[in-house]
Amino acid sequence: MCGIFAYCSFLQEKDRKTICEILCNGLARQEYRGYDSAGIGIDGDKPGEMFFFKEVGKVAGLRKKIAESNVDTSKTFLSQVSIAHTRWATHGPPSIVNCHPLKSDPKAEFTVVHNGIVTNAAALRLVLQKRGYKFESETDTEAVAILSKYIYDSQPDKRPSFTELVKTVLKELEGSFAFVFKSSHYPNEAVTARRGSPLLIGVKTEKKLKVDFVDVEFAGPDSDAKSGSTLAPPAASAGGLLVPPAGPSMLRTQSRAFMSEDGLPQPIEFFVASDASAIIEHTKRVLYLEDDDIAHIAEGELHIHRLRRNEETGGAPQAQHRTIETLEIELAEIMKGKFDHFMQKEIYEQPESVVNTMRGRVNFDQHVITLGGLRAYLNIIRRGRRIVFCACGTSYHSAIATRAIFEELTEIPVSVELASDFLDRKTPIFRDDVCVFVSQSGETADTILALRYCLERGALCVGVVNTVGSTISRETHCGVHINAGPEIGVASTKAYTSQYIALLMVALQLSEDRISLTERRNQIIEGLHALPGQIKRVLEGDKGLQELATGVLANQRSLLIMGRGYQYATCLEGALKIKEISYMHSEGILAGELKHGPLALIDENMPVIIVMTQDSLYPKVQSAYSQITARKAQPIVVCNEDDDGIPKGCKTIRVPRTVDCLQGIINIIPLQLLSYHLAVKNGFDVDFPRNLAKSVTTE
Repeated sequence: MCGIFAYCSFLQEKDRKTICEILCNGLARQEYRGYDSAGIGIDGDKPGEMFFFKEVGKVAGLRKKIAESNVDTSKTFLSQVSIAHTRWATHGPPSIVNCHPLKSDPKAEFTVVHNGIVTNAAALRLVLQKRGYKFESETDTEAVAILSKYIYDSQPDKRPSFTELVKTVLKELEGSFAFVFKSSHYPNEAVTARRGSPLLIGVKTEKKLKVDFVDVEFAGPDSDAKSGSTLAPPAASAGGLLVPPAGPSMLRTQSRAFMSEDGLPQPIEFFVASDASAIIEHTKRVLYLEDDDIAHIAEGELHIHRLRRNEETGGAPQAQHRTIETLEIELAEIMKGKFDHFMQKEIYEQPESVVNTMRGRVNFDQHVITLGGLRAYLNIIRRGRRIVFCACGTSYHSAIATRAIFEELTEIPVSVELASDFLDRKTPIFRDDVCVFVSQSGETADTILALRYCLERGALCVGVVNTVGSTISRETHCGVHINAGPEIGVASTKAYTSQYIALLMVALQLSEDRISLTERRNQIIEGLHALPGQIKRVLEGDKGLQELATGVLANQRSLLIMGRGYQYATCLEGALKIKEISYMHSEGILAGELKHGPLALIDENMPVIIVMTQDSLYPKVQSAYSQITARKAQPIVVCNEDDDGIPKGCKTIRVPRTVDCLQGIINIIPLQLLSYHLAVKNGFDVDFPRNLAKSVTTE
């Protein structure tokens, strides 16, 4: 949700046209996160001046607005800081006024871009308005920009450093956020900070950096004692802002990573973004910020400070540095290539993505599973009283899909929880519980809050994520990366199948000490070996699915998808895909519940898809089929290629047969393709469906 991009160059001559192009490309690479308006802020012609370009709608419209402006695009800068943002409306509707970057005043003394939500913004706005500050927008972000100006204005005798000022601002804020601050009072400087919303910094230099980490510069021991709340009322006044005297300076040394051999400054570029996909075209060297990190970029150096020490809040001691990592993804991986949409590309990548999930982990000759990230914790998990899966959306469905095989192979009770409901209920969690958190991005806000809730209660926390370096991957005790590769389309496809396989491999490895299950485990591992080829066979039937979307299902307003056992998750996920991108009402129904209500919906006009692949529950699904056809339904049947029991004249989607617990991976592929073709037929934006975001970083 929302996308931040900032570009800081030092001793690198860049013209304004190039800077605008870099900013727009950075935003375009993050379009999949979901947004309804976009804007950029760049240095003007005079010192301290800023030019803003904002547009409601897509980045393409913003590019057009920049091209049509009268701004001199040939002007060059030796050093500069520019910021950009795609906004997904939370406070106030999509509009030019509410679009980021947001400024503190008409002169733009302080400018801010922001992801997330500041939950106490209304209180801040009220106090600042009483102090005479004017607001233009309805956003929570503007309160942060104006608060920055207020704090600066309140210390005329001893101006704080940019980092100190931002630290004072952040102490007043509640909620989840990521910020980039820019100010005319601190030219060519930028300060970024995060709490609960992802942020990373790319570094590009001509020469190799001296070290591959950046030291964390902690505040002096008495700094927090001397800096109170800016909102605390003074003793002599009833309510109002009180700005403390400027505290001691941060303990600051030259960052070792940016020291040149000869001691002279070296040309350097920094790229700040919400997502690695925005940075990869410029550099593969990135640094992930952690919660309560404040990063200051100035004079070609990057310094990282802490808002507070972890020890103050009862956490573990904080790491003394942030590692500069090398991204593994390639630019080609996030380009559409020969496909019309990212979603289509990602559906067709599944034969490769499932192999990548298994690569190096499954020995098909010896029938052995090895998940290195869990090796040290396997015995603890096996001794667990219960396993609690916690996830949202598609990730929740992958947990539903594998719950039965976990229970069968481990004989440990398993519950599957929606992260938001899990927190609302304040679910009891104990030290001998094992809590598994599943998230494609690793930044899902509800899932992260549930993770921290479980950590506080002493449970073993396991992460299953796609994004290396994400919050969930860092904060869990152990876990598995699904290695599906970048997923750009908002509607998750290959991440679902890879999560399914990753969770299945966890269950297989947990059961490796049970000799009685050897035959069952070997059967499943053989099924995994055949899986990529079977997915390819399903994809070859794409044309038939396209005909269904443009024929039988064309112009339908609703769709029921029903199945049983392992296929209940397939029904839920298939219905979600159709809802997400084709905007057709669709519902996944457990076939065993048909007579308890849903059967009332069935008549000759209600389109139904019934999943009838062969397993131990096949006779029960046949019974459900008989019940709906007796009420004149004309279902589309998802069945195995060799199933001769399907009545003639019935519309079918034929899929290869595999092991019962793997059949859901095969069965979801045609439903993904069907949802795609329904959306294309109706002319909808497949990759960026309305009202939705790829990475849901707010509650």
